[in-house]
Amino acid sequence: MSPLLDDLDHEVPLTQPARRVVSLVPSLTEALATSAPDVLVGATDWCTHPAGLDVARVRGTKNPNLTAIAELEPDLVIANQEENRELDVRRLRERGIAVWVTVTESVPQALTSMERLFTDAQSLDLPAWLVEARHLWGSETPEPVGTAAVAIWRDPWMVVGSRTFTGDVLRRIGLINVYDDHAERYPAVSVADIEARKPGVVLLPDEPYVFTADDGPEAFARSRTQLVSGRLLTWYGPSLVQAHAELARLV
Repeated sequence: MSPLLDDLDHEVPLTQPARRVVSLVPSLTEALATSAPDVLVGATDWCTHPAGLDVARVRGTKNPNLTAIAELEPDLVIANQEENRELDVRRLRERGIAVWVTVTESVPQALTSMERLFTDAQSLDLPAWLVEARHLWGSETPEPVGTAAVAIWRDPWMVVGSRTFTGDVLRRIGLINVYDDHAERYPAVSVADIEARKPGVVLLPDEPYVFTADDGPEAFARSRTQLVSGRLLTWYGPSLVQAHAELARLV
């Protein structure tokens, strides 16, 4: 039998399906809690969905409490290359804890990653929402009909750059990220630079920075802005089904 490999081709030493899982990724926490709640024993403080989630908390995505995780005796810890630190993954493995690192830089990649987690790591059937998300997002990328910039922070202003899940979400609803050609994934830029690229709309999500009607739109004198749920732009669990319909309204 071939060894299990995570998305970074690192061997995951599971001898049986994982039935005690700690998730360090809010999107994957929601996916598991929605579809296989009995296996989820721990999650980060940032794991806010589904509402009322009642599992042990192990601090944040960037500073997880490794001792608390070990005390939960998980069969598997789920992490993400972008959201979690390689140092924490390495230290968990040094404690003898199996860790599965996901890579999700595009919608198809995220869907395949979640499918492997359910089937390969846990021997579970694919949940209905994942099958539907594959149907909704798995078609060919449409011809672009507009452009957008996505701000994720201010003071300093930062935007979504290249090689990101969010950029691929935009492409799949017909919008081109005006920073898709930037060398960095999340560059720091100025408002003047954003407006110089003439995006059709500047999207202002509510995470990680909480943009509101009074905090964000006023900075842009020449660009149309739109407040949007950050979860719909950046999460890749069950919210993908909702995101397909709601984000299409931006086009």
